Amino acid sequence: MTADEVRSAIDGVNDSKVGWLTTIRPDGSPHTTPVWFVFRDPVFAIVSAASNVKVRNIRGDARVSIAIDGSAAAPLVAQGTAELVPMAGVHAREFSEKYDGWNIADESVDGPRAVIQVRVDRWLLRG
Repeated sequence: MTADEVRSAIDGVNDSKVGWLTTIRPDGSPHTTPVWFVFRDPVFAIVSAASNVKVRNIRGDARVSIAIDGSAAAPLVAQGTAELVPMAGVHAREFSEKYDGWNIADESVDGPRAVIQVRVDRWLLRG
């Protein structure tokens, strides 16, 4: 891929609705799950139920990857480091706009929320 194609692929990440987050279990095996996200280069924001396996895994090992579902211009994978951050730092309006009014603070379905920020260290690009 040319530099322009790489930039275009990264710029199109938010066009995808679903990413696949892979975390590392305590035994070293991968745990992959679909996630909703907002991307502000070079950081993904993901909101999850605090009780989910992915959150527990990140507490033990912050290394993750995110595969974009392929509906963007070019499928790609980001490798990075995850961090659990306060809800105040999340872009609630962007999640609401992208996911048909989803209120990330609504704990009525899944209980308390955790916010995962993933800083991209490396892109694995198609081609």
